[in-house]
Amino acid sequence: MKRLSSTQLRAAAAGFTLIEIMVVVVILGILAALIAPNVISRIDEAQVTKVRQDIRAIESALKLYRLDRFRYPSSDEGLSALVTPPNDPTAPWPTGGYLDRLPKDPWDRPYVYAQPGTKGGEFDIYSLGRDGTQGGEGVDADIGNWDQE
Repeated sequence: MKRLSSTQLRAAAAGFTLIEIMVVVVILGILAALIAPNVISRIDEAQVTKVRQDIRAIESALKLYRLDRFRYPSSDEGLSALVTPPNDPTAPWPTGGYLDRLPKDPWDRPYVYAQPGTKGGEFDIYSLGRDGTQGGEGVDADIGNWDQE
């Protein structure tokens, strides 16, 4: 039996065979197929959670506004009334406003505000969801203060 030299052993072990590479690619493909749907659904859940947190923050600012002004901003005034000081210098205005800035929903659209509310509350604050239109299902559904958990 012939003995291989160290150079011959290194040359024989220097690369991967096509079969080994294909096995690795198949394993990576299977892992991606199993993990990708879970990661994508987590992104959708995170976006809905952000909307709910933003709505709570806006609701709190609106309640403070009402304590100072004895009313909520009208639909015409909109949510910008929470960040822009009024023209009346005698009207109460907290340092920095009621909100530092108006948040946008995760799809980079402003939140919709309606006063009086149409869903049973004094006001409605909502995002139109991923699709940006009224209604929808799942992530495309409207997310508003009427369905806060």
